[in-house]
Amino acid sequence: MKAPWFRRYLLPGLVFQSAVIAGGYGTGRENVEFFLSIGPTSGLAAMALSMAIWSAVCAVTFELARQFRSYEYRNFFKRLLGPSWVLFEVTYVLLTLLVLAVIGAAAGSIVDETFGLPYALGVIVALGAVALLLFYGSVAIERFFAGWSFALYAVFVALVVWSLVRFGSTLGPSFAASALDGDWLVKGVQYGGYNLSAAAVALFTVRHIQTRNQAVWAGLLAGVIGMLPAFFFYLAMVPHYPGIVDATVPSNFILEALGSRTFQIAYQVILFGTLIETGTGMIHAVNERLAVTRRERGAGMPGWARPVVAAVFLGIALSLTPLGLIDLISRGYGTITWGFIVYYVLPVLTIGAWLAFRKRGETGTSGTSVGGDET
Repeated sequence: MKAPWFRRYLLPGLVFQSAVIAGGYGTGRENVEFFLSIGPTSGLAAMALSMAIWSAVCAVTFELARQFRSYEYRNFFKRLLGPSWVLFEVTYVLLTLLVLAVIGAAAGSIVDETFGLPYALGVIVALGAVALLLFYGSVAIERFFAGWSFALYAVFVALVVWSLVRFGSTLGPSFAASALDGDWLVKGVQYGGYNLSAAAVALFTVRHIQTRNQAVWAGLLAGVIGMLPAFFFYLAMVPHYPGIVDATVPSNFILEALGSRTFQIAYQVILFGTLIETGTGMIHAVNERLAVTRRERGAGMPGWARPVVAAVFLGIALSLTPLGLIDLISRGYGTITWGFIVYYVLPVLTIGAWLAFRKRGETGTSGTSVGGDET
């Protein structure tokens, strides 16, 4: 965590991944909804497209944030979008509420299906842990995100290796029997679009980045780091296609097929932590935006304000969790993604890319293309 190379190249990607993971990603429900539902081959193509979009947008975003010295989304989008930046904020706040509701629903489903405990208990514990972590601030959040991300990778790798050992013989035939469907383009853009709100969550880590080279590589790696767990999970799910498509918590479907109660519990504990990561990251971005606004007005943000903001968001999200995991993802995410594409992806890949990589004399910073050193 303290090594400069780690903070500059890997930490932004790990925080990005922690915000992306959410309830739908970690349970496998997003994997099914956006990828596997259109067939193994088409789903894999859509996943590759989403990852490419993430990497490109994160690379430009991190370099712009470095040049602007904007480490929270309000200042960043005011510089990028001008007065229309508020449209991004409205979309971001709506997505935050939706993601928190998904996290609560996923936590409730995990506790219910894995441990036989009340659904409401999982919702309350997960959302309460988010509020607690937010109380301790940026440093604690960075440490939790980085440490838990490595634990997540460990269980995801174990899951896919074990699944391939048990069911790998059906993986090749599953892909061979699946043709490339035209829906992969739409699904890839949709999934890539709405999840890029996580890049706004990771802006606070850009303060560690000093050069253009570091910013671009951190962004490119963020897309890969963010998508690798989903790729591992996808390989574990394909042998169970199409039966797994209708599962509320696809991860439980796989874990029950493997037949190990111990690993099922271990996996769900790690997954529960990732839900807490995502909720924390989304609200932390809002708190950072409010803190900067307060500083601009010559006042600090009181210590009680951060948990109060969290409580407001979590309270609203709590009222949405009865809609259930499947409906929240299929209806909510599919609609809101177009807002992020219009207010973020398109602007950052056009005007944003021009601002980030125009001649060094115009930006006030020096830099060269990826691969060179700059100051």
